[in-house]
Amino acid sequence: MLLKLAGLDYKTDTSGFRKAPKGKLPYIDDAGTRVADSTFIRFHLEKVRRIDFDKGLNDEHRGVAWAIEKLLEDHLYWLVVRDRWINEDNFNKGPVRFFDAAPALIRPLIIRMVRRRVRANLQGQGLGRHTDAESALLAGRDARALAGALGDKPFLMGETPCGADATLFAFVTAALCPLFQSSARDAIGSYSNLVAYRDRLLGVYYPGLPVGA
Repeated sequence: MLLKLAGLDYKTDTSGFRKAPKGKLPYIDDAGTRVADSTFIRFHLEKVRRIDFDKGLNDEHRGVAWAIEKLLEDHLYWLVVRDRWINEDNFNKGPVRFFDAAPALIRPLIIRMVRRRVRANLQGQGLGRHTDAESALLAGRDARALAGALGDKPFLMGETPCGADATLFAFVTAALCPLFQSSARDAIGSYSNLVAYRDRLLGVYYPGLPVGA
């Protein structure tokens, strides 16, 4: 999404996980320079490609946009991880497919090992220690904050997209995925402006994809 906002041509490679510098997606390869993590990808594009994703925003709005971006990446993210990796039905609908390439004989062992690591990460971060009801309460507050910040604007901070729109769009779209039952989906789906925002940006930036849950 950052590359689309920057107007840069790119090619998607879904087979490059083993090349990921930090062992995690996403990362980019920009003429031989590999940059991992969406935030550092943004920094790289701003520095090397001379792109100001927050052009036109004053210091106050830049600060608000950054705070919302971190709310999404460092709070809502973990609620979505919890919903998809710990909930058995959701895990079997989605994340389990990540292991399709593993040899069938040892696949269950690998799945248990990775899920154990995810649980440990959630415990360490803190959100894994909450009950389902408590997690749903937090998801509701996140959704309320996002809907309130967006209001009736076409983009997060006004008439044109900013860097945080790449993150907001990604998280709203992911949370609204109809495949999974989750507190994040229920919370975000209850705000018509967030659903309309998802549909609007899908139509603009991903016109080949279906709009609507």
